Amino acid sequence: MKKVLIIIGCILCSVASWATEPVDAIREKLLDPNGHCVLVAAHRADWRTFPENSLEAIESSIQMGVDIVEIDLQLTADSQLIIMHDRKLNRTTTGQGRIAEVTLDSVRRCRLRNATNEPTRYLVPTLREVMLLCKGRVLVNLDKADRYFDLVMPILIETGTTRQVIMKGRKPAAEVRQRYGQYLNDILYMPVMDMNDSTALMAFQDHLAHHWCAVELCFNGTDRYVQQASKMADGQCLIWINTMWDSLCGGHEDDRAYLESADAHYGYIIQTLGARIIQTDRAAFLINYLQKHHLR
Repeated sequence: MKKVLIIIGCILCSVASWATEPVDAIREKLLDPNGHCVLVAAHRADWRTFPENSLEAIESSIQMGVDIVEIDLQLTADSQLIIMHDRKLNRTTTGQGRIAEVTLDSVRRCRLRNATNEPTRYLVPTLREVMLLCKGRVLVNLDKADRYFDLVMPILIETGTTRQVIMKGRKPAAEVRQRYGQYLNDILYMPVMDMNDSTALMAFQDHLAHHWCAVELCFNGTDRYVQQASKMADGQCLIWINTMWDSLCGGHEDDRAYLESADAHYGYIIQTLGARIIQTDRAAFLINYLQKHHLR
């Protein structure tokens, strides 16, 4: 009987470990500045297949194996957090008007539009719904979350997802510590920086002193300062590069990688610019490239 109980206990422990393993393993890679794996962040989730920022697009991204889903937050007139990029309903839904001026009930009556602007059957999700879907499965990059973080945090605590969220912003490091210090034991913070001139390197060095998990670097044109920043960050934090459009990555965007040469663009970003996280609109294509090069 004792042996049976031991076996059952081992099985239960194994099941519990398996249940949290995906997001824990991803978080461990994010916090390892000396690793070699490249993490993939799906920009607004899988919007090529489902409406952007929808539960279905997020689920599709998780199924294809992304490490991070990037989603956007907006606040309704009745203080409900929903997932949407724009401040207005017009572009992505069948509704009209500013989100800040309508209630959640009104948003729920809208239908999401797909990438060709056609209405679908899909609904605008709330932050709570998204975090429950993602729980234990994938890291979540909450864009624009720093505007509402006192409202965000109770939802993360309620859903048990505080340790799988990345918050990003452009505030100086000292201000981030002052405003969000109470959250930073669990929440992962990532500064976003424009690296188009030498003055950015001083601010970058300041951020390094705060030991963030990663820094998102944007550049349009020369990548000279990105290369310098990457060398400064070596062994201290990860470099995050966006490849959705050329003005964020000096022309090494997804479509050029897809149509011309993945090595010339993704390879350059990884090998020359030191990217360990890439935010993309072509997650499946990037994952396949990384697997072929043993970077996942």
